[in-house]
Amino acid sequence: MDYQEFNDPLVYRRILLTVDEDDNESTIKAFRFATTMAHDYDTRLGIVSVLESDDINIFDSLTPAKLKEKRDELKNVVDNYVKMAENLGLKKVDPLVYDEGDVDDVIIDRAIPDFKPDLIVTGADTILPRSKITATIGPRLAKKAPVSVIVVR
Repeated sequence: MDYQEFNDPLVYRRILLTVDEDDNESTIKAFRFATTMAHDYDTRLGIVSVLESDDINIFDSLTPAKLKEKRDELKNVVDNYVKMAENLGLKKVDPLVYDEGDVDDVIIDRAIPDFKPDLIVTGADTILPRSKITATIGPRLAKKAPVSVIVVR
């Protein structure tokens, strides 16, 4: 066994923060952790959110103006987190917003290939899920993502 591996620092170069607009408390904690890491490592920070399928009722999905309104709201949420990160002194912050879908699948299939992070930071859900799905996004990402995932509680 090569013990030099144990002495080499583990440094992250690209951190991806997930933003859940429905759970402000967990997102703020994850934001604080991700921005601290990005600052300490002087790394690029991606801030991602996905328009959740559960947030769109059947009537809204048939109304292009309503869909655009929901997309714009989500983009504004992500842009606000980007501005807060920049106000903390981060200079390399990228907003990423994706259309509806299963959040963890969209992050794995689209956000990770687009941003190429080596670490994902996500908040632990602090509100009860509206659906009967027992797993939250963090544990599902940790299980399926090809990179390290930190779930901040």
